[in-house]
Amino acid sequence: MDLRYTDAQRAFRAEVRAWLEAHVPREPLPSFDTRDGFEAHRQWERTLCDGGYAMVVWPVEYGGRGCDLVEWLIFEEEYYRAGAPRRVNQNGIFLLGPTIMEFGTPEQKARFLPPMARSDEVWAQGWSEPNAGSDMANIQATAIRDGDHYVINGQKTWASRGAFADWLFGLFRSDPGSTRHRGLTFVLVPLDAPGVTVRPIAQLDGETGFAEVFFDDVRVPVENRLGPEGEGWKVAMATAGFERGLMLRSPARFQATARRLVELARARADRVPAALRDEVVRCWRDAEAYTLETYRTVSRLLAGGRIGAEASLNKIFWSELDLRMHETALEILGDLAELSREAPAAEGVGEWLDGYLFALSGPIYAGTNEIQRNVIAERILGLPRG
Repeated sequence: MDLRYTDAQRAFRAEVRAWLEAHVPREPLPSFDTRDGFEAHRQWERTLCDGGYAMVVWPVEYGGRGCDLVEWLIFEEEYYRAGAPRRVNQNGIFLLGPTIMEFGTPEQKARFLPPMARSDEVWAQGWSEPNAGSDMANIQATAIRDGDHYVINGQKTWASRGAFADWLFGLFRSDPGSTRHRGLTFVLVPLDAPGVTVRPIAQLDGETGFAEVFFDDVRVPVENRLGPEGEGWKVAMATAGFERGLMLRSPARFQATARRLVELARARADRVPAALRDEVVRCWRDAEAYTLETYRTVSRLLAGGRIGAEASLNKIFWSELDLRMHETALEILGDLAELSREAPAAEGVGEWLDGYLFALSGPIYAGTNEIQRNVIAERILGLPRG
């Protein structure tokens, strides 16, 4: 792995930095877990797409720039440096988009990727069910073939972005006699289809980042199936690999939090004992280590390798790092840590509380860390199943 940037990569960084400085909103957008904030973020995604930055690694014909993964990392570093808005369509561009690139037909790529890049269609993730949270192989919602349609019945819950999204991708049991990983099919479902009911779920902060979605004889064309019928588990595991291993959580996100943590510790140095200073340094160090590991992974991918079970290692590391950084910030803030960002006395520190509440979910979403440790034990260490 060569950590030196080429002249072309340095020029790309300068181009991205200049564009972001000219276009990033001067004031923070409202939370995208509100209706107004969702639409404001959708408009920002369109601005990104018009500039060629919706998803830089995608081919130009699908709304990208044809960049490689090193250039994607450079873009992400500049994006977080600029304090640009969070990506409301992250389920689409970071998870489903790469999955369609790998498993989709040419017609599916042409149909779904360009509107995804512009966020004309925003996607929700439909994995969990009331009796299948971390255990996706226990999915009960069905998609039964009826001619050139699937008829979908059942329920999904904790559907990320589901409250305001346009489409949902999810796993459904297409063979009612099957069990566990067999007989599952990956289907793309429009949320305005007859028979779909969306009920928002409030988060800890009262905003609606999730929804439960009910399907009552919902008819979806067979061409909305991604991958072969009955092989949805393979497709979903590819999506999960993108979620845990590389795309969903770029290292720039954690580097930005680590920098803010260092700035906070310096600003309140008189309230930071030696042990807490050591923790701040540890957080910064681990964010840099995750960055170097990601560059190593990208180098391997560019050489023809693949992301495998080690994606579970990544997921545990970044989720626990994120939580630790926010816990450290709250310790430094003391009483101020209890204030929301809207509180007059918060003085800009309320974002740490919001970040902490979200970081609590990190060890749960994308497959709980307990499940990831089982994956590591069995598939990387070769330990016997308990």
